[in-house]
Amino acid sequence: MPESVVTPKEAAPRLSSLFSRAYLFGTLMLGGGIMLHAVETYITATLMPSIVRDIGGLPLFAWATTIYVAASVLGSTFVAVRPDGVTLNRCYVFGAALFGIGSLVCAIAPTMETVLVGRAIQGLGAGFLVALGYAFIRFVYPEPLWSTASTLYAAAWGIATFLGPTIGGVFAAGSAWREAFALLVPLSILMALAAPRLLPSGEGERVTTRTPFGQILLLVTSVIVLSLASSVGEPALRGVLAVAAVLGVTAAIAIERHAEARLLPAGTIRLASPLARVYLIMLMLLVTVCSDIYIPYFLQVLHGVTPLVSGYLVALLALGWTAAAFATARLRDRSANRVIVAGAAVEALATALLVFTLARHNPEGGLLLLASATVFIFLMGFGIGMGWAHLVTHVLHLAPAGETDKASAAITTMQALGAAFGAALAGIIVNSTGLVDPGGTAGALTAAHWLYALLAVPAALAILLAVRLPNERPAPD
Repeated sequence: MPESVVTPKEAAPRLSSLFSRAYLFGTLMLGGGIMLHAVETYITATLMPSIVRDIGGLPLFAWATTIYVAASVLGSTFVAVRPDGVTLNRCYVFGAALFGIGSLVCAIAPTMETVLVGRAIQGLGAGFLVALGYAFIRFVYPEPLWSTASTLYAAAWGIATFLGPTIGGVFAAGSAWREAFALLVPLSILMALAAPRLLPSGEGERVTTRTPFGQILLLVTSVIVLSLASSVGEPALRGVLAVAAVLGVTAAIAIERHAEARLLPAGTIRLASPLARVYLIMLMLLVTVCSDIYIPYFLQVLHGVTPLVSGYLVALLALGWTAAAFATARLRDRSANRVIVAGAAVEALATALLVFTLARHNPEGGLLLLASATVFIFLMGFGIGMGWAHLVTHVLHLAPAGETDKASAAITTMQALGAAFGAALAGIIVNSTGLVDPGGTAGALTAAHWLYALLAVPAALAILLAVRLPNERPAPD
């Protein structure tokens, strides 16, 4: 056969393909939904001190994040178990509207309790929008663009990491936190009105089941209970709550295994299932990376770094995620699987090495030690970014017939659960190893050592699961 007839395996298309005339509006809508959620997450984190100073509610400070994450799990689940006749673009309208309503409630809130109500409604809407970003991929793009589209959505978080604190800082400086929430309302309305015109309906074959209320309730309750465990001062009570959270997750898994109304695609509960391994890898990588929530504190207490600088140093983690996503976007098949394994190894090693760099007393801000810690912070994000888009593509390929919506929504569920459980576990570890008692520099040193030593383990376990991933199916000719 002449060489000219042989068709080599094509590399994945370039990112610019997503912005061609055929896909531009879909890319803007789906990327915009994820960006809205991501930017708002960082804006709220920056605004919370101003909110507390204005209307009080310091004891409820952490719940602004917890309730948002728990609600996003519910929102993402609805996308998969929505009633017949409810198309994906209608879900987008509903999600954008909920996000706008929640933002309005936060903007006019007279008390912290009202802010929490608004955050819950926002979280529901965010769960819709992020889940739809993945669920819509197969309707908006051809299969060769699936991995590339996933890379773009990962990049949205990197961009948001810089935009969010900056925007939030501008509004916080003038105590204009209400205006920051109000600004999101017209943007949400615009997105809701545009969705039916700019996105396909998203109708397709899917298996419909009853809503898995039992599993959802148990998982959300477990998130809340574990969050409580991370904040209580009594060690015995902390242990009881942590055990209760584990039992809640175990009960949810037991119900899911035999239930007709399932939260996850068929067969996912079995570890022998490749799709189950993909979800577990996602969950473990996110649990490890969520140890970053204490990085600004340790930079300030142990290395004498200013709050502003520490905020932007930890933002390097998201920058690493984005850089890796772009660098590995065009890999496929065996190369994509290898980079997932390598990424998990990089994340685990970088996290463990923070024990020797970040968890050191460096009051003068010695450049060598601080620079080393900064490199490992960047590599934590780089490691997870190396394989994330390829894990998403695995989900879309491995989803059982008719259950791609459910499989796509489960990506967002894994993200929310990974973030919630990672943050809660980090809180339990540092509060149990000296952050509060004895506190100060000595407590921070001990807490940092234990935190990064223990939370490197989930990423290390992800390596073992990643080596058994199947090759992705080749793109159609």
